[in-house]
Amino acid sequence: MALIGYARVSTQDQHLHLQRDALTSAGCSKIYTDTVSGSTTERKGLEEALGYLRTGDTLVVWRLDRLGRSLKHLIETVALLQERGIGLKSLTEQIDTGTYGGKLIFHIFGALAEFERNLIRERTNAGLMAARARGKHGGRPKSHLSDETKLQLAKRLYAEKSMPVADIYKSLKIARLTFYKYVKGYIKK
Repeated sequence: MALIGYARVSTQDQHLHLQRDALTSAGCSKIYTDTVSGSTTERKGLEEALGYLRTGDTLVVWRLDRLGRSLKHLIETVALLQERGIGLKSLTEQIDTGTYGGKLIFHIFGALAEFERNLIRERTNAGLMAARARGKHGGRPKSHLSDETKLQLAKRLYAEKSMPVADIYKSLKIARLTFYKYVKGYIKK
């Protein structure tokens, strides 16, 4: 059962000294680091740490915000660790998922994240229903060629084969798919 540390700073101007010292004092036998923004999805140091960790080990961080990009990402990471039988310890927040209190904290975080997802889903659905009640429908607008003169001209130019298709729809300022839909007869008009 090993304590493996992970430290991250956001920019080259920041230093890892404080985090490294705290992780070393906590008894970490190995420390992985990253110097990237928290919003960056690719973090090689974290990936290496996760690859090194084995069942029974504990990942130690100086603060929780060093581990997760967001609450959702943090909860996903902790869930992954739990699935693999790996603990998580945060030195600053004094959270240790190896204890009952630490597990309780993360269950509360998980419940809050699920509550937030449900609220977002509920608000989105309510907004869509309200828009539909006002006669609005989401999605891409239907393409149509309502200008009969433009449609006849496009059909004539296409039938004459005097100019490339791309030049026809570009000169008439209609979308390529709309051209094919109406002119080449993919629908009956």
